[in-house]
Amino acid sequence: MDVFFMFSSSHYQKERVYFFIGLALLLLYVSPLYILGEDAHIRVHDNLDSNIAWYKVLAESGQLKGPLHAVIPQVMNGIDRGSFGTEWSLIVWLHYLFPSMTAYALSQTITRVVAFIGMYLLLRKHFITEEKASFITIGVSLAFALTPFWPSGMLSTLGHPLALWAFLNIRNRDSSWKEWLTLALIPFYSSIVLGFFFLLVAVSLLWLYDGIFKKRWNGMFLLSIVFMTLIYLLIEYRLIYSLLIPHELSHRSEFISSRHTFAQSFRLSFKNFIFGHTHVHTMHTVIILPVLFLASFLVIVRNRLKQNATFLFLFFLSYVLSLWYALWFNKMWIPLKSHIDLLNTFNFARFHFLRPLVIYVSFALACYILYRMNSFFKALSLFAVAAQIIVLAPFNEEFLYGTYYHPPSFREFYAEKQFQDIKEHINLPQSTYRVASIGIHPAIAQYNGFYTIDSYSNVYPLSYKYQFRKIIASELDKNDKIRTYFDEWGSRCYIFVDELGKKYEFRKDSKKKIKNLELNTGAFKEMGGKYLFSALPILNASDNNLELVKVFDHKESAWKIYLYEAK
Repeated sequence: MDVFFMFSSSHYQKERVYFFIGLALLLLYVSPLYILGEDAHIRVHDNLDSNIAWYKVLAESGQLKGPLHAVIPQVMNGIDRGSFGTEWSLIVWLHYLFPSMTAYALSQTITRVVAFIGMYLLLRKHFITEEKASFITIGVSLAFALTPFWPSGMLSTLGHPLALWAFLNIRNRDSSWKEWLTLALIPFYSSIVLGFFFLLVAVSLLWLYDGIFKKRWNGMFLLSIVFMTLIYLLIEYRLIYSLLIPHELSHRSEFISSRHTFAQSFRLSFKNFIFGHTHVHTMHTVIILPVLFLASFLVIVRNRLKQNATFLFLFFLSYVLSLWYALWFNKMWIPLKSHIDLLNTFNFARFHFLRPLVIYVSFALACYILYRMNSFFKALSLFAVAAQIIVLAPFNEEFLYGTYYHPPSFREFYAEKQFQDIKEHINLPQSTYRVASIGIHPAIAQYNGFYTIDSYSNVYPLSYKYQFRKIIASELDKNDKIRTYFDEWGSRCYIFVDELGKKYEFRKDSKKKIKNLELNTGAFKEMGGKYLFSALPILNASDNNLELVKVFDHKESAWKIYLYEAK
């Protein structure tokens, strides 16, 4: 790659040192995942509670490469194979070939290293070509790679810089086989719906801009966009099939997301602009945002708008993306969303997933603007880069979760030995009965091979949601918050309990007790339900035709499991 070509000259010796220091720091950042293994602490939300268990279920289902109409019987009485994504995704194969925690560590490493190299290539080639500013290009690239991205997103956002580097090279007619290979490989480790659809749209708009305003209808540039899009369509053939072929309505068809007034939307836009979003954490509030405002102020005061048009455009675009995100939840969309199913099932708000790319390129340009002014601003720019790296350091998963939030470790969360004890006590083939969980995520039972009627799932039949709702109808009637959460979203198809609300993790040291549970045990049994795994004692179990079988505890588990049988 060009990164190694750049180091062939003596002019780049300092840059080479910076690059390998950055790479070493990056590897040090992910090292706890390898050193601690299953004793490591990692993100629970949209990670341990879902994706990691899904990969394991898929890997052990025998349907990894199953036909289009295949089902995964372990989840929700047979969920469609397509709900688990494509078998052409490298992250799926990592979880097939390696233990879950090893696969997770490898995925983190791959994603961060590619993000680092990709941002460096993009900045060095297209935005900051001056070799003396290498501390900025490499420092910002390292900071970008350290952002606490959503793990199962892989390169869906952190791969944007590398893809944009390839697209811009092709656009400038300065490309080789390397750019085309890059565009061919990235789709195997990213998702079009979780990031690259939005980049492809943005790059397509750039192509249109060139054609309309510059009269440059660049055929090769257009071909590169079509080329990457076609690869995504081939990889995501299961998704394409589900969109084109009539099938049973999914629970997503009843999503209700447009509730905000314009005042609420504008407040949300500023919140997103300043603080970001959980799935694309940029951690830009403390250092980056003040630097962007300072650079903008200096550019305007010194009348250097034309020379810094790209920076100003990107800074403005960052807010536009936040505004679009916020407006997607505005009531003005209700008429369209009620008639066009795609507007409910596909989250077009995710154009804001472009913000990590936009923010960090803007940050690099802002620092470069300051760098070129005088010695004071030069020192300030270098300090800002170093400070942003320091800001990101505490967001290392082991530090953030192991020291600050204190969730269970990987081993404690999935509690394999404890659930093996439960399996042995029941002493029946796991495929012959169904379970559900209260006070813990169903993903834990799924990870341990149990067949669950409850689940966290992005796509499942609407009819199943209605059937499952009968079990918890009385509990939903008691609590408007969980009723709205289930009825208007419902991807967490959980046994919700009024007394517990939206809390799903009650550890063994919890003193909480469920006093007034009202489940439709008949509906539970009709769906095949036989056992309930409850993290808390149910004081009125007999009123629900539930019988306590045994209480399970284990030193390596975060939970105390009360095993109830439906009578």
